[in-house]
Amino acid sequence: MSKTRKIFMMVLAVGWAILMATPALAKSFSLKDAGISLWILLIIGAMIVLLQLIPATILFFSFIGTTSAMVFKGKKVSGREEVTEEEKPGLAGQHVATEK
Repeated sequence: MSKTRKIFMMVLAVGWAILMATPALAKSFSLKDAGISLWILLIIGAMIVLLQLIPATILFFSFIGTTSAMVFKGKKVSGREEVTEEEKPGLAGQHVATEK
């Protein structure tokens, strides 16, 4: 940091400390109604936690459904047993090299 910025920050911190120590501002902070604020904070926090359970439940049951589908999925029975190499779908732009 530059020297002027350090001095500015120091003056700002000292000014803030002096301002907070003045009797007018010191008496404006009261803990008389702190109980109501605590209950409001607790209720809002509980609501936030409960709202996070909605996407967590969706993800949980999606995971359970995907896992159980993979575990309990039976073999697909098709009419043909084996597919030849020419019948397999290839990638786009993939061609078989032929010798001339």
